[in-house]
Amino acid sequence: MYFKVFILIMLNRFISKTVRTAILNPIEVMVAHLILSSIAYVYLFNLAKSSEVLKGASISHDSILSTVLYASPNDISFSPLKDNPSSLLTSPTVTRLGLKQLEISPPLQQQASQEGLNNIEKFQDHIESKLHFPDGNTSWTYQNQLCYNISNNSCPVFERFVKEDHTIVLFYMFDLNDSRRVELAELWEKKIQSTLIDKIVPVSYLKHQHYYSHSENMSTIVWLIRILKNIFRDAVIRMNSASRVDVIVVAIGYILMASTFISLYIRMHKLGSKCVLATTILMSGFFSFMFSLITVYKLGIPVDPILLSETTPFLVVTIGFERPYKLTKIILDKQKSNINESVFHIISSSVEAIAPILAQDGLLEIIVFMLGAKSSLPGLREFCLMSAFLIIYDILLMFTWYISVLSLKLELRKIKEATMTPIASRENTIFNAPSLVTNEFCQRKSPSIIKTKLLLIIGFLIMHVFEFCSTISISANKSHVSAVSVADPVIKPVLPSILQHHRASFEGGFANALLLQISPPISFQLLNHTPPHALTWSTLPLSTMVGGAYDIYNTYAQNPVISKWVVAILMISILLNTYLFEIAKHRMQQQTRNGKSEEKSYKVSSKKISHDSEHNNQKPSPVIKHQQYYTAGHIRKQQPSSLTIRSVNECLQILKNPQLGAAALANEEIISLVQHAHIAPYALEKVLGDFERAVQIRKSVISRNSRTQTLETSALPVTGYDYSKVLGACCENVIGYMPIPVGIAGPLWIDGDSTHLPMATTEGCLVASVARGCKAINSGGGATTVLTPDGMTRGPCVEFPSIIDAAECKRWIENEGFVVVKEAFDSTSRFARVNKIQVAIAGKMLFIRFSTTTGDAMGMNMISKGCEKALTILTQQFPTMQIVSLSGNYCTDKKPAAINWLEGRGKSVVSEAVIPRTTIESVLKTTVDALVELNISKNLIGSAMAGSIGGFNAHAANILTAIYIAAGQDPAQNVESSNCITLMKAIDGGNALHISCSMPSIEVGTVGGGTILPPQQAVLDMLGVRGPHPTSPGKNSQRLARIICAAIMAGELSLCAALAAGHLVKAHMEHNRGTSSSSNPMPDNQQVQVKVPATPASTPCASFIKLNTLTNIKESS
Repeated sequence: MYFKVFILIMLNRFISKTVRTAILNPIEVMVAHLILSSIAYVYLFNLAKSSEVLKGASISHDSILSTVLYASPNDISFSPLKDNPSSLLTSPTVTRLGLKQLEISPPLQQQASQEGLNNIEKFQDHIESKLHFPDGNTSWTYQNQLCYNISNNSCPVFERFVKEDHTIVLFYMFDLNDSRRVELAELWEKKIQSTLIDKIVPVSYLKHQHYYSHSENMSTIVWLIRILKNIFRDAVIRMNSASRVDVIVVAIGYILMASTFISLYIRMHKLGSKCVLATTILMSGFFSFMFSLITVYKLGIPVDPILLSETTPFLVVTIGFERPYKLTKIILDKQKSNINESVFHIISSSVEAIAPILAQDGLLEIIVFMLGAKSSLPGLREFCLMSAFLIIYDILLMFTWYISVLSLKLELRKIKEATMTPIASRENTIFNAPSLVTNEFCQRKSPSIIKTKLLLIIGFLIMHVFEFCSTISISANKSHVSAVSVADPVIKPVLPSILQHHRASFEGGFANALLLQISPPISFQLLNHTPPHALTWSTLPLSTMVGGAYDIYNTYAQNPVISKWVVAILMISILLNTYLFEIAKHRMQQQTRNGKSEEKSYKVSSKKISHDSEHNNQKPSPVIKHQQYYTAGHIRKQQPSSLTIRSVNECLQILKNPQLGAAALANEEIISLVQHAHIAPYALEKVLGDFERAVQIRKSVISRNSRTQTLETSALPVTGYDYSKVLGACCENVIGYMPIPVGIAGPLWIDGDSTHLPMATTEGCLVASVARGCKAINSGGGATTVLTPDGMTRGPCVEFPSIIDAAECKRWIENEGFVVVKEAFDSTSRFARVNKIQVAIAGKMLFIRFSTTTGDAMGMNMISKGCEKALTILTQQFPTMQIVSLSGNYCTDKKPAAINWLEGRGKSVVSEAVIPRTTIESVLKTTVDALVELNISKNLIGSAMAGSIGGFNAHAANILTAIYIAAGQDPAQNVESSNCITLMKAIDGGNALHISCSMPSIEVGTVGGGTILPPQQAVLDMLGVRGPHPTSPGKNSQRLARIICAAIMAGELSLCAALAAGHLVKAHMEHNRGTSSSSNPMPDNQQVQVKVPATPASTPCASFIKLNTLTNIKESS
């Protein structure tokens, strides 16, 4: 576990550094990748020169295939195997061998010289003992593991056969008794065909050179036509010889690959990119494919071209392009929401957020494919290994190549927008998506895509494991394909020797049957000179290095493809740098011109406005300075410019234009439309689509229509608030938000839990006083609370024709009708449950008070809905009943009422605590007797003298309202929620004080209302009561009521102690009056009286007019 975390941390650090480098040096990274990819392309192209497709020698009817012979234990010679039974391939009593031939032709069909014979001997020694094939932790050679060992554990030695044309034939016997040996024997043959050793080269190499010497003089179009013709002919022959299932599977793979490409372009187009980013992703995938192919080849695992053509579509579909799409999505979303941030910060922060997820998923896929590469099944091993390296390179290129292209694109976009008008920049931006796309970065792939990919992978593995399908190849049973002839004078004398060696290896025992596969000869040519790229026997290290460097230069630097790439890259780099230089130059000139014109316009406009205001008292023609433009719902500040406000008709046409809309209008133009009644002030959010901008404009409109006209430039904040939570839920016609300081008292131990008490208040000493009460209560063991009834109430008023009907309805509800009404009420909500119905009659009217539980919601909306349903049932039972009001003030909500004090409303909570006498004397600076006496005199007798209802406390409303505002509750409900009676009594012979607070009507909730706002949710999170309780609905709101009651008890104790000790006025004078209202107080003799100018007349002032007014203030002072 720790190792995995360490690996992920190190990987994330590496990715972060790599991404920063790519962002800061995009052109260098792009050029480096293009050059490396070009080198990889040329390298693979040179390897592919031996391909049958590129040589034009496609599969023909004269191709020679292997011949299989069989000899039973009693046979004295071999006989051809006709039916090829599968039992012989797996039987333990059958030995399976393979005979391979190497033909070496001397130059000009002459007898090989002594030097040529020496080269042939060295060639034999190289391929028998020095040609290694890695297999796990061991390395196999022909002599040690691959050959068929006879009785003395040595390889059989066959004499060279010399044909009439002086061609020398070498024979090699391979052990094919298991699948791994068969695979290594085929690998040995393929590696031999691509080996150039001194003057001995494969004939295919000479044909290759001859073909390309002719192709150099061939037209490119003719060459491409020939290659396409060969590919088509090759595919037709293979499909005709393959089974129908194989063809269908491969065809489905190619169709899915094409759909993957199309899907990539469609998805990237939805993000706002037409083709650039999708093409870049495809190039990244192609580069990764080339790099992984070279890596697998260098590891000694050659990939068959036929297998590659079959597995490529499955590689594309399985790996896909989900990683770069997710990365692009989160970067573009962050760029839209943080327009003013730099590209470097946007990309780096986005990568830091999503890189751990992408790296972890990629690492898991790599591990799975690496485990699959351990398989010995042909084809599966190569597929898994290619996939693993492809994912590695894909992730690496995504965080280098793709990031560099994306960062350069974003930088060019910002530069382009900075030098164009806002409307033109919006029309020409490459990321102007038709609509805002929801954030999908954390969403999973659609189930259909997951199922499709999963079925493809499972199907591919099943076909290989159970060998349902094989690679598309020429069937050996075709009558038109010839095989190696056993009557050939080269083969015929070798067969008896093989049979003799085989039976001698059993040392007189009963020999197994023998199955012999004779492969067609591999032709080599002995040259008079050493060809390029060939291994030599006596080259010095220095000459080898120099020759290798020259070969690399000759192969890559002078390659026409790479040379053209280099020229193209240099041209792009020069053009891009020239473009950026011109842009920077243009911006500097524009800033200089704007600075001069702004200063000139400022002076002229100031004089004109001052003259008009003083003498003519007319509104000046407003000139917009420091104009703000808005795109995609966000503010973007442009360079200062002088733009005259367009007419109302022009603004109205722009507003109605669906391609332009309100985003193309300036703030002053929107204000003009509002003032001319073309936009309703309450509908600004809907029209603009930008909540913050709507609030700012509404604030300006209200200010200019007010008497003082000070609201627009006031300190009432607008920015930095999530108004989307407010609209339609908490407030209407919003012009800003009111910051209120939030203090913390405590912690206070409540029912065994340490709880901090958040309080939003502007009353000094309140938080400090409650904190002192918490300290005193904690010293006695903390506070204990109990919850008695829990039920929110609503009391509708209904009327009947007579008191008889009203009394009958009252009787019915209180008896048999209770169940009917309750069922109707409870059916409206999952949480609302009627506990009690209290009915009061006044003349012909009935007041029905429903008391119900409401879960974790405060419940007024929930219970109102239930009351409507219950009244509908009552109307059916009593048709003459008329509903007067859904709320008949019998609830009672937000008004002082004895019924709430007596019957309770919301949560009824009682809290208590015991405080030792020593704590009261040391912390509260008073005595137990003094507190008891003060509580009786003030809270009980004093409140009774005032005729108070539920006000038998010192200041319960103070603490309750402060917590209500901080926790998103309804502050107006402090009227009934503050009902509290505080009792104090001396216990334990006067050595301790018992204090309790009984509050029968605390109305709180943790869902709905103000609890949906983020700051209030943060407070509820701190208290551990945010949202609904996961298992017991209502527990969170009940816990909040307990906290409030205990906090009030702490405040009651501290205030009463201050009153008893006579410290109240002193504390307020010290804390509330201890600091001057001025941050820099001056002595009386140095204070300067500042004359405040009169409020200016109503005008749509621009920002420079306000600046001029402030300047006048300073001058007058």
